[in-house]
Amino acid sequence: MSGKRDKGSGGGNPWVNEPGPASDDAAVPDEPALPPSPWNLEVPPPPSPWGTSPDAGPGPGPGAGPGPQSGPGPATETSTAWGEKVGPPSLRRPPPEKKGLPFPPLLLPIGAGLIVVALVAAALVFLSGGDDDKADPTTSQTPAPTASTPTTSYQPPVNAIPVGFGVSVVPVEGWSVLATEKAGKELVTYAPNGEPRSFFWVRQKENVTANAYVLGIVEGETENEIAQLGSVRNLPCPKDVLEECVAISYTSTAKDKTGADVKVQGYVEAYRRKDKVVTALDFRTRVDFAQKAEADATTMKKSVLDSL
Repeated sequence: MSGKRDKGSGGGNPWVNEPGPASDDAAVPDEPALPPSPWNLEVPPPPSPWGTSPDAGPGPGPGAGPGPQSGPGPATETSTAWGEKVGPPSLRRPPPEKKGLPFPPLLLPIGAGLIVVALVAAALVFLSGGDDDKADPTTSQTPAPTASTPTTSYQPPVNAIPVGFGVSVVPVEGWSVLATEKAGKELVTYAPNGEPRSFFWVRQKENVTANAYVLGIVEGETENEIAQLGSVRNLPCPKDVLEECVAISYTSTAKDKTGADVKVQGYVEAYRRKDKVVTALDFRTRVDFAQKAEADATTMKKSVLDSL
């Protein structure tokens, strides 16, 4: 620390020992080699399900879907869960299989059996003597009467006017058919001056009750009149073919062509057969001609009931 250099010391750093001419690497003894470390070994990449091969061709085209790859090389065929040397499954759905018309195998024996049965039946008909010329015409059966066609022994006279469903009416002298009527048959009698004074209308309807039909008719007859309606009453049905028979009476005040008041009276009767056909008798007359008109209406009503 006196500021003088030690004798024999060079001009170098006294803290660094410089090797002498005899000092080199050979003078340093070799250290024993260390065992290989497992961390220094080269680890191969994990196997890819698509695999890589140097001999593989170019990778999938633009339409192929993305998939995992182990390296930059293209995916190639390799052994996978889908079979030997099978490429990756496509993301596109396979085209639907074309199916023909369903034809169950069970239909084949059934069809064959039906053909055999038809052939056997034809043979039996031929062997049993299907000669129609020798058949007894008296053995043919006539269709039995049904509820829609009731049988009757009534024979209408020649002057009877058919109404419908086997029903007819016989007009009394002085009564004529109103030609303009389209529903049923309407008979009318006229006064000497040509004015109508009484009506007898026979009309029919299906699938309604006799009570409903009566009310509908009387309401229509007295729609624009001052009317007094009686109650619907039950009538004794004159025939077994009938199942509902009702009637209603009324009086009203109507107007004639001059606008004068006219007193009117009338009744409506309805008879419902078991075939659901209802026949209605609609009688209407001026009060001043009621006695003669009611007698004629009774006779014409009997002809209708006889034809039911």
